[in-house]
Amino acid sequence: MHIDELGAPQRGHVLLIAGDAAVRRRAVQVAPSANVAAVAAVPPAVLLGSQVPSDTTYLDGARDPHTVLLRLRAAAATSGPLLVYLSGRLTLDRRGRHLHLALAGTTASSVRYTAFPWEWLGTELRARSAGLTTVVLDLVADKSAWPVLHEYGSLPGSPSAEVYGVVVPPAFAGGPDGVSPYTRHWVEQLRRGPHRPGNVQVHAFAVGAAALPPGTLVLPATRALSDRPAQSQSQSQSQSQSQSAEDPRPHIHALASVGRHEEAAALARAWEQHALRACGRGSSEAAHWAEIRADLARMAGDYRLATRLWIRAGTTRLERHAPDAPEVLAAGAGALYCWTQLKDQAAAREAGPELLRLLGALPSLEPRLLHLTQQRLQVLNSVAGRR
Repeated sequence: MHIDELGAPQRGHVLLIAGDAAVRRRAVQVAPSANVAAVAAVPPAVLLGSQVPSDTTYLDGARDPHTVLLRLRAAAATSGPLLVYLSGRLTLDRRGRHLHLALAGTTASSVRYTAFPWEWLGTELRARSAGLTTVVLDLVADKSAWPVLHEYGSLPGSPSAEVYGVVVPPAFAGGPDGVSPYTRHWVEQLRRGPHRPGNVQVHAFAVGAAALPPGTLVLPATRALSDRPAQSQSQSQSQSQSQSAEDPRPHIHALASVGRHEEAAALARAWEQHALRACGRGSSEAAHWAEIRADLARMAGDYRLATRLWIRAGTTRLERHAPDAPEVLAAGAGALYCWTQLKDQAAAREAGPELLRLLGALPSLEPRLLHLTQQRLQVLNSVAGRR
């Protein structure tokens, strides 16, 4: 029996929320009901990664935001692990410029009354103990929400919750079976068994396999290191490097989020060089800054550089970590995703062999992903051979 801090039996909770469908030009972009149904088919113990007794709440078709609030509040009061899954359309209260999850019947003029304010999610989860709460998102932003979302560079959340997921842009076209690519691959990873992968691993490979459209907001966008870069001992370092008491990563990410990609990339390169000098080429610090540079390149649309940097980071991580370590798997997923976005066939052919070597070293990689990568590289080589 699992006991909480007060001596009472511990219970878990799964809360699945389907908002309003996103439709553009008569094509369904995100079908929340299909997504929630796919997640609901996974046993709660697998969703939670825990064998504690648990409850499941399934909200689909809700029209009143206070109904959603009450269910969220009840779920947040549970003593054990909590998973909150949300799928649907992000929209904007244009008067207050606040993000909302559209519910059934929400229109542009009724957002304030019929949609769920996004900030309520963080408010209700704030009091929960750290390490017990996971939020998974599969959302599409409509035309009103998308610019504001990119101003933020992320979604407001709760410090006590781990947040994973994607927000795709308004032009995204959904999957043919109704289930969004991210949710489909996320569920597939959970069902692989016999051992449930960690949340980071599930998220990384769902992102890598989903072929997300350019511009997709991936949460978390840049993974945080447990250790900060070592402080420079040289007086000639730039001002940004001479501060260890101040983490430069939020500033770098903020620059990229507002489109100042060259400045963000330059700062990241400087910090990477500092990590190389202070900690060595094979250090986890150097690999981390390569990962940050890769994510910045992805945000700037430079998938060639992003692919190369993710491969380098993955290779470095393999020297110090087990092949199934989250850091290695995340790098492999990043490299695979960025390589699939490469439109330059010559660049894709050039990076393909190194990518295959990296993916081939990951025993827990879904075999289909390796097979698809091999197939694409074969096609690229055959096309080049005919020229």
